[in-house]
Formats: sequence, C-alpha cells, structure tokens
Amino acid sequence: MAGPHAHIRLDFSAACSVGPGKIAMLEGIARTGSLSAAARSLGMSYRRGWLLVHSVNEGFTRPLVELNAGGRDGGGARLTPMGEHLVARYRAFETEVDALAARSFTGLRPARQPADSATTDPPAARRPVKRRLGPVAVPRG
Repeated sequence: MAGPHAHIRLDFSAACSVGPGKIAMLEGIARTGSLSAAARSLGMSYRRGWLLVHSVNEGFTRPLVELNAGGRDGGGARLTPMGEHLVARYRAFETEVDALAARSFTGLRPARQPADSATTDPPAARRPVKRRLGPVAVPRG
C-alpha cells in the first residue's frame, strides 16, 4: 500500500452498517454465485458469512442478496440490483476517500517497521514473569 488508506464503515442506522467485511462478502457472492464459496474464499465459516448476509438483508428496506436453498439442484446466492448498487457506490466512495486521504496527509510518513515486526518477541522488560507457587497453607478457623 503506497500512502494512507481509509477503512470505511458506513452506519445507515443503529442497526445497519456496511464496511469492508460485508462488502467483500457481497463481492464474493457476486463472483461465485454461492454464499458458502464466498465465505470460504474469505477464510470465514459459512455461519459467519450467513450472518453478514442476514445482517445486510435485514438492515435495508429491500434485500441485497437472494438466497436459494440447496438440494438436488444445488442452492445459490446472487446480489439483487440494490446489492449491486450498494457495492458499486461503496467502492466509488472508498476511491474518493482514499484520494482525499492521499491529498490530506501528503508528506506524513510512518516510522519504519521491521518486515517481521509481528513475529518479534516483546522486550524482556515487558515479558510476563511466570512464577511457580509452592503449596499454600490455608488457616483453619
């Protein structure tokens, strides 16, 4: 990633929000035609994917995803025109916000981080100390 990038979550109401995870799920459904395949491609369980879809379908006045039950002919999922519209508008908005972030934060650079900073051990002073406790005498009363 070159330059700042915004992670956008849009809150339409207290019970309805859309962010990168739900948009990725909707795009996965559009790409695969399947809720389970979309969830799998994102490294999440079917249940988690279903909860995301259920959330957006309940959050708007019309469903964003049509689900067909499985069976002999197989199931499937597809975006409704409203779902397609939401994904397109979200991605366009994200592009505009990223351009604004690049203009607004030009010249600010983060400190250099080691490539493997996520795998380095914390400094010894911050490591938790493990102590073995011997038998504890409990007073009788």
